[in-house]
Amino acid sequence: MHFNNNIRIADRLISESSPTYIIAEAGVNHNGDIALARQLIDVAVEAKVDAVKFQSFKTESLILESVEKAAYQKVTTGASDSQFQMLKKLEMSVEQMIDLQAYCTERGITFITTPFDEDSLDELDALNLPAYKVSSTDLTNIAFVEKVAAKGKPVILSTAMSYIDEIQEVLRQVHPINQDIIILQCTGNYPTQPENINLKILNTYWETFDMLVGFSDHSAGVGASPFAVARGAKVIEKHFTLDKSMEGPDHIASLDPSELKELVSNIRTVEQYLGNPEKRPTASEEESRKKLQKCLVASKNILAGEFFTRDNIIGKRTGGIGISAMKYKEVIGLTATRDYSINEIIETNS
Repeated sequence: MHFNNNIRIADRLISESSPTYIIAEAGVNHNGDIALARQLIDVAVEAKVDAVKFQSFKTESLILESVEKAAYQKVTTGASDSQFQMLKKLEMSVEQMIDLQAYCTERGITFITTPFDEDSLDELDALNLPAYKVSSTDLTNIAFVEKVAAKGKPVILSTAMSYIDEIQEVLRQVHPINQDIIILQCTGNYPTQPENINLKILNTYWETFDMLVGFSDHSAGVGASPFAVARGAKVIEKHFTLDKSMEGPDHIASLDPSELKELVSNIRTVEQYLGNPEKRPTASEEESRKKLQKCLVASKNILAGEFFTRDNIIGKRTGGIGISAMKYKEVIGLTATRDYSINEIIETNS
């Protein structure tokens, strides 16, 4: 089973050698207000992320009315109403999503949204999305994942709350339909404590599935994302908000605008640190190499006709002139064609 390692989302190619693809997750932090959603897009543009992502759902198609809020939702929004009532306030219509997509195009940023139910998924055909995100909550909803995959667009698949055998089965089912899949390590707590981040799973995914991997980050602040990039994540997704004190389930665990900028800056710095996998002197090292690496010189007086030996030649800094000390075994046993004084540089033709 092999998935593509070069996947294009809009005008960006994502590969093992490409810059990290950064998704600013607006989610439902617009609180159902399209004006706030537009402001979130402005913040994402200012932070220089690659894409801004929202969430699309019809509450009646997503959840039963009797379902309680998740524990973190009770903390952030109170326990007086149900999860259904909370979500109903955060819905956005497909018409609003079309408006937001147009605004993203105007601002020069890629628009993505996560469908949470089949009705919303079908309605989103009107947007001709460049990619789809599948939430961790739908990972085990194989029929839904298959339907998303059948749209023929790249799929970003989060994996919180799941077992490796479940992920394997989903990928096995999806593979014949779509090979443009990017898998994200994720932990379904808001915020996620450091001991539950488990970035080593990125390596497990890469080794097990041979596919592009990424990280959906729910840690506090800038958090774990730059470290995930250092471990090979090619996609980073992180919630952000206009103001952490706003009412709503996700604001408190999201980045504020300045932190979003810091996240992007840190990731780009990590990419500079990672550099090129080919080991060779950098352009900035070439002059230092001449000045600091050693070449062969006479360690004692050598007469013409004598053999060069381990006892009469030695490596010293010569400013890059002469035979590299790395080649001393090629010189030992050769005959000196002239006299050498101590510290005289051994000549190539000797």
